[in-house]
Order: sequence, then C-alpha cells, then structure tokens
Amino acid sequence: MTLNRRNLSILAASAFAAPAIVSRAAAQGKDGGTRVQAAVARFAALPSASCLVAADHPTAPWQASHLPAARLFVGSAVKTFILAQYLREVEAGRLTEDQQMRIDDAVRSLSSPVFLNLTGTTPARSVLEAMITHSDNTATDMALAAAGVDKVRALIAEAGLGATQIPHSTRRLFSWLAGAPEGVDLGWEGVQRAVAAPVAGKTRPALNGQQTMASTAEDMVRWYRQALRGTYFKKPGTLLEFKRIQAMASAIVHSVPPDTIAYAKGGSIEWDGFHCFSLPGQMIVGNVPVTFSFTVNWTGPDDGVAAIFGAYVGAVADVLKEAAQAVG
Repeated sequence: MTLNRRNLSILAASAFAAPAIVSRAAAQGKDGGTRVQAAVARFAALPSASCLVAADHPTAPWQASHLPAARLFVGSAVKTFILAQYLREVEAGRLTEDQQMRIDDAVRSLSSPVFLNLTGTTPARSVLEAMITHSDNTATDMALAAAGVDKVRALIAEAGLGATQIPHSTRRLFSWLAGAPEGVDLGWEGVQRAVAAPVAGKTRPALNGQQTMASTAEDMVRWYRQALRGTYFKKPGTLLEFKRIQAMASAIVHSVPPDTIAYAKGGSIEWDGFHCFSLPGQMIVGNVPVTFSFTVNWTGPDDGVAAIFGAYVGAVADVLKEAAQAVG
C-alpha cells in the first residue's frame, strides 16, 4: 500500500541521518551466527528499523532481532490475515473461490493496479491473487468485505497478535487519513478528491489508534510460524492454497536467496512525508523454516524514498542470505 498525496498512488544513499544503532541480535547453533548478527546490525542502521529472524532448526534453533516489539505501520503486510480468513470461510462452506465477485465504483479503491479501470465480475480466486501478488486495494476491500472485517479481527485475536491492527477497509483508511470523520467512507470519487485536498485541510498520521495497518515483528513472525504450520486451518488443502497464493508475492524474488521456497506479503506507504517498507514472511532452507519480519518507518522528503528503498531491499536480502547460510 503506497499512498502519495500528489499522485494518488496509495499503498506500494549509503549514509543516513540516523544515528548508529547496535543490533540486539543473538544467533545460536551453527557457524555463521556472527555474520547474521552483523547483517542485522546493518539493517538496524536504517531509519526506525525493526526486525526479527527466527530459524526453527530441530536441534539448534536461533533468533536474531532488533527492536522486535516496536509497533510500526506495516501497510499491506496485513493482507495475509484477510487471505487466511477468506480461505477459512471457504473451508467452512460459506464462500468459494469460484464465486463471481463484482468490481465497480462501490468497491473501487486507490492503488489498484489490477482492478482500477475494470468493471464487471471476476472469480474470488483472482481477487485473492490480485490482493497478494499486486497488492491491489480494490481486491483487498472485496475480499475483506466477503470474509468479514470482524472475523478477520477475531482471527488476529485468536492468533494472539495483540499489537496488530487492520482498518475497516482500505477506502475507510484513506478517508480517515484525509480528514473524514471516523466511520465515514467518502466513496470512490470522494476519496480521490480528499486525498488530493484533505477534508478541512487536515490530515491524520498513518500510524494511529483508529484506522491503520500496524503490527510488530514479533506478531508477524508468530503469525507466519503458526499459519504456515496449518494452525488456523482444518483441511490440508486450505493450507496448500494459502501457501500457493502467499508464494506469489512480488517482493519475494527481490529478497530471499535464489531458488528458495518462500511465503510473504510486503507493505509500504508514502503519506504526507511519512514512509514505510515492511516485509514479513517465511523461507524454507532445506527443511528448516526461517521466519522473518523487516519494517522501517520514517518521516522525510519524498525524493529520498528511492535511496532508502534500495538500501532496505539490499539489507533485507543480506540478512536472509546470511540466515540461509547459517542454517546450512
């Protein structure tokens, strides 16, 4: 989810103005732990960084982290919960992946690279794939409405993710950030106008207690560890479908070592000078799950985003490479 007030694209240098930070990393077990710690320390030098990497090795499990309990804006990373609950509804026989879902202005949202200019119907399976692969926000609101926002929140509570929060919909989130009263969806035309010219000239911070997309590295690692074991599904086929769609996330190819099985969903935002990049998920090294979450939040000029994004992707890939080598 990338939100930029000027162009309406909502949720998608070697030196920084941040102080040096000492990583709180601890990797036990196989050789390579020192390199993992060093890679985490390099990631920690990014602005307002938080990360956790956990290798569930059967005989020598280890973790490496930096401020893993920090509650930050994670953007579209929360779409994993919507996918899971929709599939649970399929499992229970209340929904199907073949049912046709309607796309029109009643559900259209900003930053929808797949469905922005389409009107008609499409199978729910395509909606779920668009939500994860392309982070399409129209698809997200369609899936969230079908699964039920209260049920998605109940799943988050069931998983014990006390720091995690999702909005009522992406369009309600955009309406709130642009100054609309709580509970108000400005509609497709209204939200476009409001983001370009905020209601009453005011904006709200992306990380807030009302409408937001927030979590911690601890919560996201806990989620992926449990969800990918099938904890929240009753049928093997449901877990298989969850993995299939999560493996389609576009951020995977840029972050995990080549030819490594991985499941993830990233998030981002550009809103009124506030920025976020986030990537939680899991990779499988041999037969060892390595679960991870990397998030940065910062405030700064938009023209500095590209440099920080490059540094962020490089730092995440570096940590995951060293983690894979440490697992062996």
